[in-house]
Amino acid sequence: NDGYLLRNFVKAGVPCLGIEPSGNVAEAAKKVGVESLVRFFGIETASQVHKDRGPADLITANNVLAHVPDINDFVAGAAHLLSPNGVITYEFPHLSRLIEECQYDTIYHEHFSYLSLLTVQTIAAAHNLTVFDVEELPSHGGSLRVFLKHKDANHERMPSVDEVLAAEESMGLHHIDGYLGFQPRVEASKRSTLKFLIEAREKGERIVAYGAPGKGNTLLNYCGIRSDLIEFAVDRNPYKHGRYTPGTHIPIRPVEALDDSKPDWIMILPWNLQREITAQLAPMMAQGTRFVVPIPTMTEVKPTT
Repeated sequence: NDGYLLRNFVKAGVPCLGIEPSGNVAEAAKKVGVESLVRFFGIETASQVHKDRGPADLITANNVLAHVPDINDFVAGAAHLLSPNGVITYEFPHLSRLIEECQYDTIYHEHFSYLSLLTVQTIAAAHNLTVFDVEELPSHGGSLRVFLKHKDANHERMPSVDEVLAAEESMGLHHIDGYLGFQPRVEASKRSTLKFLIEAREKGERIVAYGAPGKGNTLLNYCGIRSDLIEFAVDRNPYKHGRYTPGTHIPIRPVEALDDSKPDWIMILPWNLQREITAQLAPMMAQGTRFVVPIPTMTEVKPTT
């Protein structure tokens, strides 16, 4: 992407190449010294890179796999480009956490796939790859980092693979029945959110939202929340200031607007960042402003000690 990861390889003197379809993002990577190719990645791009530069010992794609429309072409390209004993790492939000914690707001247009280790293992096998290690991460509400190799490569299979697979099977993620209870829980979460907002407004309390991310807009639209319930949203991205949340038309202002408004409640829409956000806004919490997160159900965030 923008070279945030690969610049460390450049600094260490490790030859590397970034592949990024957005020209402006690739340009940012070039500015920090990362050679970048402006193309979508798949078997066609992989074949050209292999021809021009030879095989890759490490292929990494963090928070990319769930975004590609043709996941088999993407994985086929990685398999073609990988050296005989090389390693592929993919990092993506874990489907089990989405289901278990009712993270329905992460289901939106940028995500073509919602991935379990069971699914990734099946896709890998179709391209003569195998998963030999996996790490569970807290990022994005719970993610997996999987390590793949050619089936005949010399990398030991770690116990973590079978542990995560067993946990997924115990949740029923290998069968449609494991997903059937998700919709009623999403509907209950919606009712919880609306009940809180309506009751707070009837008491005369003022509510604003922190953040205007994709997941937040999914939640606002699904719940039908408008500016009669949430007065405005704040966001650190200056490109969003003076604009409105799509579909719900809630005005977006700079974070500094909180100082003037002094709301009773702040609803944190990027709930996966609640620790960082409450730490940034600790003075407001100390002055009596209360914080809530809407996922899995509306819950007040208490001060940390």
